[in-house]
Amino acid sequence: MDRTATDNAKQRLTEGLRNHGAHLSLEDAVADFPHRLMNQKPPYVPYSFWHQLEHIRIAQEDLLLYAAEPQHRSPSWPDGYWPSGEAEADRATWDTTISAIQCDRERFIELISDPERDIFAPVKHMEGRTVFRTALLAIDHTAYHLGEFVMGRQMLGHWRSDLTR
Repeated sequence: MDRTATDNAKQRLTEGLRNHGAHLSLEDAVADFPHRLMNQKPPYVPYSFWHQLEHIRIAQEDLLLYAAEPQHRSPSWPDGYWPSGEAEADRATWDTTISAIQCDRERFIELISDPERDIFAPVKHMEGRTVFRTALLAIDHTAYHLGEFVMGRQMLGHWRSDLTR
């Protein structure tokens, strides 16, 4: 693939990881969130708002480390990707989770932005998968769960109407 196409793909991945364009950003999803609800489970949902964010954090970190570190071992599925059902967060834990998602997102962007990295080349330690594929998984996964997060906020009547289209 030529350099212009590769640079364009890297730019699109960066935008996707930051949830620009068609996806809602993490920052918009959690803005003005009523913290008294962080451990509440919306109706018919088996996990809390914090559980959803922590799941995004764990999965994104796993995908980042999978792409960046040959010795990385993923958590067991599915239990290793979710906090325990009884786990609860306080405000500091909530803020730490959000901060970690943002930090790992920027680390992911640094990984794909490396001018020496061919994001389309099969990576041996990734069983021939590519960094491009792994970044797309992170984007899709985050978008999916942020959609759930916002739906939960809507069900409980705590969504910002200025973001509703």
